[in-house]
Amino acid sequence: MRNRLLVTGAVAGVMTLGIATASAQPGSGGLGDPYFPDDGNSGYDVTRYDVGISYDPARPGYLEGDTTVTATASAELDDFHLDLSGFQVTEVSVDGVAAKSFGRAGEHELVITPASPIAAGASFAVRVRYSGQPGGGGWHTFPNGGANALGEPHSATSWYPANDHPSDKAAFHLTATVPEGWTVIGNGLPGETTTAGGKATFRWHEDQPIATYLTTVAIDKFTVRTSKLSDGTPVINAYSPGTQIDPATEEQYVEIMDVLAEKFGKYPFSSAGSIVLGQSSGENPGALETQTRPTYFGAIFDYPLLHENTHQWFGDNVSFTDWRDGCIAECFAQYSPQLWQEHNGVDIDKSFYKSTVEKERNNPDFWSVKLYDPGPENPLHQALYDKGSLMVHALRRSIGDEAFFGTLQQWQTRYAGGNASWPKFEELAKEVSGKDLDGFFEAWAHSTTIPPEQYLYPAGR
Repeated sequence: MRNRLLVTGAVAGVMTLGIATASAQPGSGGLGDPYFPDDGNSGYDVTRYDVGISYDPARPGYLEGDTTVTATASAELDDFHLDLSGFQVTEVSVDGVAAKSFGRAGEHELVITPASPIAAGASFAVRVRYSGQPGGGGWHTFPNGGANALGEPHSATSWYPANDHPSDKAAFHLTATVPEGWTVIGNGLPGETTTAGGKATFRWHEDQPIATYLTTVAIDKFTVRTSKLSDGTPVINAYSPGTQIDPATEEQYVEIMDVLAEKFGKYPFSSAGSIVLGQSSGENPGALETQTRPTYFGAIFDYPLLHENTHQWFGDNVSFTDWRDGCIAECFAQYSPQLWQEHNGVDIDKSFYKSTVEKERNNPDFWSVKLYDPGPENPLHQALYDKGSLMVHALRRSIGDEAFFGTLQQWQTRYAGGNASWPKFEELAKEVSGKDLDGFFEAWAHSTTIPPEQYLYPAGR
């Protein structure tokens, strides 16, 4: 959504290669993302995170962590990296055996040498204990001492060690201990909550693959309200003190999710809902599509509900291959309010599409950013939202509703729980529609000028 928190890292030395194996050797830091080449790590694939944290609101600048990362080695590993910002790391073990050595490198690298090499194809579990000041800008505190972790493209490494790139998705389990009277909200479904010694331990689990920047934790004195979607999916809405609770909006949310499921296919996760926060110590990001439970500030209402929940399909269920692919998420999320307006009887050809095109026709800046590969200085450029939503509607008019929504639904089933690039979307649209769309996508997604009239109004004015 607009005004999201963008915690960018250094982008010097940007590569022009595709992602995947740009690292010099297995186990080294950085996957070679064209925009963030130091993000992620090579040599292994994470299958599950078990993140344990302990937080006391009386010490808002301090966090204790005990996290286990379970992974499969893709090559023999004499050593390997995890991404972690801030903290003092006190203990590292691999499969229960103390690491031969561990140390920090660069802005966010934790370099680990296991007691013996890890064989290619072997599953291994690395446990990291750490404490101190979170780093990296993704950890935010509230005036009352509460806290949350949030940010795109980076936030996870501010509270747990990770392979911090959306191409490596994994199951995510959270155990968080706080003083009694405080509540912890996370991704997915809640587990058992236990109390002992004046402290409460909350457990959450998201067993479907999740990208690291979509993980979250929120700690506050929440009001928690539960309900269900029409298909029976449990809904958990958590409200910080002083935020707006509107039962009518919660009811509308169910209708919104019905409309999105009709257009995109079945809701892809086992739970849904919202985390509604007050102002934090960081920049207010407006909203973020944290998986299963998007995060909002102040209140929830129809527009951000549409945008962030569309991301549950576009960006969360099917995630980026690398950070050039932002249109996969934002172009469709920004279009969903138009689908909602249409559902409510509005002629979006006139009210949305034609009015915007004619308003911006002679504004070269509006058309000047490519929707695929917009540039490392701003991977989630405003063009993805504004020009991007126009492109999505123009594609719909080019191929017709049956092929358009068929493409969106096949996108969800073909790449469910995984990653796919924008060029893959272009290929799928051509496959489903049976049309040559090369000119259309060149004009809209790869050009820096207004599309020719044939692509601007493919079905006529």
